[in-house]
Amino acid sequence: MNAGAMGLKPLAVSPSEAFQMLGVGNTYGYELIAAGELETYKDGRLRRITVRSIEKRIERLLAQSKAVPA
Repeated sequence: MNAGAMGLKPLAVSPSEAFQMLGVGNTYGYELIAAGELETYKDGRLRRITVRSIEKRIERLLAQSKAVPA
């Protein structure tokens, strides 16, 4: 039984899943990784991105959008 089936939130996801969650393409997603916007680690040969870093990026973007008058 996987974590999703048990109702558990994943702590890390693959790059393609992370990019889908953010609604960005591969090129921009890997630019975010290179810029340090997303936390990654390798588990064997697999690259994983922490869900916490995805949530932090969204929080930063929301804070920026509130700071700029419309």
